[in-house]
Amino acid sequence: MKAVVMAGGEGTRLRPMTSSMPKPLLPVANRPIMEHVLRLLKRHGLNETVVTVQFLASLVKNYFGDGEELGMELTYANEEKPLGTAGSVKNAEEALKDDTFLVISGDALTDFDLTELINFHKEKGALVTVCLTRVPNPLEFGITIVDEEGKVERFLEKPTWGQVFSDTVNTGIYVMEPEVFDYVEADVPVDWSGDVFPQLMKEGKLVYGYVAEGYWEDVGTHESYVKAQADVLEGKVDVEIDGFEISPGVWVAEGAEVHPDAVLRGPLYIGDYAKVEAGAEIREHTVVGSNVVVKSGAFLHKAVVHDNVYVGQHSNLRGCVVGKNTDIMRAARIEDGAVIGDECLIGEESIVQGNVRVYPFKTIEAGAFVNTSVIWESRGQAHLFGARGVSGILNVEITPELAVRLAGAYATTLKKGSTVTTARDHSRGARALKRAVISALQASAIDVRDLENVPLPVARQQTARGSAGGIMIRTTPGVPDSVDIMFFDGQGADLSQASQRKLDRVFARQEYRRAFPGEIGDLHFPASVFDSYTGSLLRNVDTTGIAESGLKVVVDASNGSAGLVLPSLLGKLGVDSLTINPGLDESRPTESADARRSGLVRLGEIVASARAAFGVRFDPVGERLSLVDEKGRIVEDDRALLVMLDLVAAERRSGRVALPVTTTRIAEQVAAYHGTQVEWTTTSPDDLTRVGHDESTIFGGDGKGGFIVPEFSSVFDGTAAFVRLIGLVARTQLTLSQIDARIPRAHVLKRDLATPWAVKGLVMRRVVEAAGDRDVDTTDGVRVVEADGRWVMVLPDPAEAVTHLWAEGPDDASAQALLDEWSAVVDSAGR
Repeated sequence: MKAVVMAGGEGTRLRPMTSSMPKPLLPVANRPIMEHVLRLLKRHGLNETVVTVQFLASLVKNYFGDGEELGMELTYANEEKPLGTAGSVKNAEEALKDDTFLVISGDALTDFDLTELINFHKEKGALVTVCLTRVPNPLEFGITIVDEEGKVERFLEKPTWGQVFSDTVNTGIYVMEPEVFDYVEADVPVDWSGDVFPQLMKEGKLVYGYVAEGYWEDVGTHESYVKAQADVLEGKVDVEIDGFEISPGVWVAEGAEVHPDAVLRGPLYIGDYAKVEAGAEIREHTVVGSNVVVKSGAFLHKAVVHDNVYVGQHSNLRGCVVGKNTDIMRAARIEDGAVIGDECLIGEESIVQGNVRVYPFKTIEAGAFVNTSVIWESRGQAHLFGARGVSGILNVEITPELAVRLAGAYATTLKKGSTVTTARDHSRGARALKRAVISALQASAIDVRDLENVPLPVARQQTARGSAGGIMIRTTPGVPDSVDIMFFDGQGADLSQASQRKLDRVFARQEYRRAFPGEIGDLHFPASVFDSYTGSLLRNVDTTGIAESGLKVVVDASNGSAGLVLPSLLGKLGVDSLTINPGLDESRPTESADARRSGLVRLGEIVASARAAFGVRFDPVGERLSLVDEKGRIVEDDRALLVMLDLVAAERRSGRVALPVTTTRIAEQVAAYHGTQVEWTTTSPDDLTRVGHDESTIFGGDGKGGFIVPEFSSVFDGTAAFVRLIGLVARTQLTLSQIDARIPRAHVLKRDLATPWAVKGLVMRRVVEAAGDRDVDTTDGVRVVEADGRWVMVLPDPAEAVTHLWAEGPDDASAQALLDEWSAVVDSAGR
């Protein structure tokens, strides 16, 4: 007598475990479910078996082969398309047409007495015998009613509670006579209980039901998969377990190495050639696969760990499933119900919350807190906040649901009845997300002042006028598919690190405040926003000499929101101006580096032909600007910083300028020449803003087109920088090229090196060690100063697995040599 094992299902409910592995190969107690089924068949004399395969069929065939290792004869029937439970068996008719056969699922764990089932079938002379069992919750199964003799009277697939008339369900195990194939159409999807059995009963054929005693678990969900592991370890199901029971319930397979000081609390299973170090604790219902390494201090409880997994020191795994070839780094935590797919990297000190699904080949970065499933993304963010607020791909990483939760968390950090200012750029994505944000704020007892589409500096300035904070949503610069959700404090500046951490904590705990019906926040649309902004700007920034100078300038608004402010501003300045690209273009909310470069080249041509004093090009949200001199030549951003610095310092003759430590030391010479001092800051805009608040600060910039005009604002503002530049040029009576020519040339080179998160600390330690007795500046990262004044700076990126290096020398060759030298130090530590 032959058997048919059905092994073609996709197991969609078990993803991500079944994303790269067919369901029958999922291990239970370190052995595929289907192998347990085949061993059961062999115990009952069913050595000749046909396996029906479809999804990832080659993996099933490669694993079991011809069955020789199991002492069986296996053949395969391959489905080109899903044919249903009956169509699948019909596909194997040629091998089954001569005798009675048994059908069994390859992904259900059972120890039923199949011999008794077959004997019952023969005694009744049945055409079909359905194997039944009793379950406490029959909703997910097909209910079957039999009479006193065992004859089937009725089937009902997937009932509701109102339709439940029995707890006896169909297990999908059948004994059949070949004549049943006459009722199954070939090459079309057909199901036994839905199509074939009702027809047989209608014609009066003998269909019997046999209620089996024993264990049966349909491993169709993550919960049932974990339960099946525990039941095997508890001895509730009669299956073979490879290995030795070294103490009651503690099974250790051949070649496994368990340190005597490891704590084992069974029942549990440790696979062959696994290694468990001293101080590790493995508790009940845990299954550790083959070649798994469990480092000291790790804690595993009710965890199912597939083969070749690395479990780092002090990591904590509870009630989770971890796919094969995955690395779980030091102190990572995976909570109850979480499932990690194959070949993932879970970074050190990261947390994967309960019921989260991480699909195969994903990286969760060090320190990440993951509370939503990681399906398409390449990584999980270490923190909510990056360099530009909370950023990600629109409708993949940044969804309306996330925006609502973020806004709710932000509102929870503020007092009830506070006012928050909201704004956006001119993209459709930002518009849609802002509506979600406003709803969440109002539902959290926050009043909202919505500015709609305004430049980023306007949003900051308006936030500082009586709001407790602000939220701006814009397209990520240079990445049209991504958005940034930016959070401001009451001064319109980016949230401090402490405030970011507070919002992080509220978001992670999902402890959102909700308003009572009478507390829902109001929504206001303030009027005359642009007039208010330009009026304040012109009152605070020195514009003397502009009207009399006769200057002509060309302004490129880049089809962005900066163009909304320019008409009234330029009119009030009294400057002869030509504005290009003033209209908003929804299809281009940001631009690539190449597009921006092309725009600057075109701007230069217009400036030269118009004989203008200079040209400026704004970014789409008016935060940054780039310069073109009177000859139409592009003034590179790092050079524009020195030009602006020279103009401001020459006029003010005292005070401080705020610059990041990565800026060329030529800036120090320029500032000192005019009697001013440089205040070196970290590369974070927050730090520049902090120094910009100081009364003695006269200027700030980052060398990337961002300028701070402290008399007006302590944050980057392209429009304010433009107004200040016009005044400075008008009063100095020098051209930009003349100013540029009197400043020494800088030779600063930059390089980025890939650095695994796990070795970033080691890299920085090696850099400090390699510095020896040279001067070391730790304002941000590590800056090493040579005796001859050359310097190199090494800075680990806070959001990427990258280390940044800058080097400056008297010429490019010297800077290059220094960069090469310290790159070798970083590379050697990162290996």
